[in-house]
Amino acid sequence: MTELVLSRDQRLQLKADSHHLEPVVLLGASGLTAAVMKEIDRALAAHQLVKVRLPASPRPQREQLFAEAAAHLGAARIQLIGRLMVLFRPLPEDPPQT
Repeated sequence: MTELVLSRDQRLQLKADSHHLEPVVLLGASGLTAAVMKEIDRALAAHQLVKVRLPASPRPQREQLFAEAAAHLGAARIQLIGRLMVLFRPLPEDPPQT
């Protein structure tokens, strides 16, 4: 998948909306394993906007994890602050029922 791109105003609104959220996924020392990606995907499908806590690592490595997760999940990168990353993916629209 490719990373979802949002406008500046959309990102700012989602940043504000994410302020009160608690991290729902915690990454361990193993990084972005298949199980972690599946859990983030499940959280995005349920909540659209999620916070993920990253392990203590240098900033460039955290930025790489952030970009990799967003690209793999088709999500938008909203914010990376300290050891927290915020991702957004809109819920899929229901197909019309006939």
